[in-house]
Amino acid sequence: MTYQIDSMHSSARFKIRHMMIANISGTFDTVSGTVEFDPAHPEAARLDANIDVNSLHTGEAKRDGHLKTPEFFDAENHPSITFRSKKITSSGGNNYKATGDLTVRGVTREVTLDVEGLSGEVTDMWKLQRRGVAASVRLSRKDFGIIFDPDGAMVSDAVDITLDVEMTRAAS
Repeated sequence: MTYQIDSMHSSARFKIRHMMIANISGTFDTVSGTVEFDPAHPEAARLDANIDVNSLHTGEAKRDGHLKTPEFFDAENHPSITFRSKKITSSGGNNYKATGDLTVRGVTREVTLDVEGLSGEVTDMWKLQRRGVAASVRLSRKDFGIIFDPDGAMVSDAVDITLDVEMTRAAS
């Protein structure tokens, strides 16, 4: 079954430590892509997701602009963050591990997302089948070429990423 990620009901959030005293968070509001999923064969699932870097917001316009510069995401040259799964494994119940290639700023690294709480299907008012799921990962910003403040005194290296995804497919 092929699902489309519903951009209106999905987002990617990040959280990073600032000056080692407080967490700063932000959201990418435009998440799109496809998910191939058959409940009888979850190991055959595939995830192909795109995040629009220009949909970033942290609640502070000046910081948002700075995060889009070459010191951070370099949105002009790298307008998308992508994830392409290579392997999905069950971690019990409705939880999975999705290993794949994450590309940020043109740098690709293999990461494993913790996928939690895949919902059952529900039928919406337009007769589409919907599912929801959350995924998270902690990664090193430096691994992706984001080296602003290399000593980590102002901004930690560790970044927590959380994806909340709602997806749809046409009813069969």
